[in-house]
Amino acid sequence: MTTNKPLFTIGVTGLNAIDSPGPGVAVIRGLREAASFNCRIIGLSYESLEPGIYMHDIVDKTYQIPYPSAGTEVLMSRLEYIHEKEKLDVIIPNFDAELYSFIKLESRLLSMGIHTFLPRMDQFEERHKVNLNDFGKKYQIKVPRSKAIYNVNEAQQLEKDYDWPLVVKGKYYDAILAYNFDQLRAAYNKISAKWGLPIIIQEFIHGTEYNVTGLGDGQGNTIAAVPMRKQYITDKGKAWGGISIADSQALALTDHFLKSTQWRGGFELELMKDKNGDYYLLEINPRMPAWIYLAVGAGQNIPEALVRLAMGWPCPAFNGYKVGKMFVRYAWDMIVDIAEFEQISTTGEL
Repeated sequence: MTTNKPLFTIGVTGLNAIDSPGPGVAVIRGLREAASFNCRIIGLSYESLEPGIYMHDIVDKTYQIPYPSAGTEVLMSRLEYIHEKEKLDVIIPNFDAELYSFIKLESRLLSMGIHTFLPRMDQFEERHKVNLNDFGKKYQIKVPRSKAIYNVNEAQQLEKDYDWPLVVKGKYYDAILAYNFDQLRAAYNKISAKWGLPIIIQEFIHGTEYNVTGLGDGQGNTIAAVPMRKQYITDKGKAWGGISIADSQALALTDHFLKSTQWRGGFELELMKDKNGDYYLLEINPRMPAWIYLAVGAGQNIPEALVRLAMGWPCPAFNGYKVGKMFVRYAWDMIVDIAEFEQISTTGEL
């Protein structure tokens, strides 16, 4: 006897698949492979050239939504329009910069029948890069020393306290390694022009970088966790190839993070293992990473599990994953008719 799987209409952001890709396409691939439900995917784009818009085997229909800087009311108005047309069941935001708006709108969206599974606002705020020192002290997790600055001259004081090189980070994205003050100033100007202030100056930890993606249920439990080591890195520091690894220490740190913070939703931990074997937490990304499809390939379909939690379904923790699964990212040229580009650009729909 076959049981009909429910059909969920799911809105997904992050459809850009460029050299610093958004997670959206990878998240959708996981949703398409879900064992417990079928899905219709509504792409939510910011720009007309996001590749996911034109991947019609991946995305069923796309709507443009306003940039986070437009404010929550403008976003809410647009989502109400989309919901009226599409009857959304779930929305999965995949960009750090948009999460604030979606978290603020969570209860209003739920009253319309749109489910999300996002960090609480206090969780989202305390894991910001500018708060990482306090976060490390509060939860007894080793973090590199760092300071948020609003003027590039403030960094000169840090030369006395930190050794070169230093990592220059934007409040949302981008990180540049600087080996002297001239490089630091150039990085400060470049990143602040793109993402605004403050800029975070972080101590550089020499070692091997690891990443863990996972899912917390909001009660302190680890629903999913898959560690990965980058094998090929772009000039922006993004993984272009990676492999799932067995690392009990990284998994123990992840369990501690989830239990201590009672994290709710998907996440990525960026870790550095120094020459003494100690792990330092470099960054907490409050959503699934662009390499999330590796977790799916390793046996943990995190996008599916996130939807189950959003819908209030039972979601048992995954029991293990396959070690030695690799992902290799590639560029793919799509041929698109200009009429489609004109349609999404002028009407905001495709």
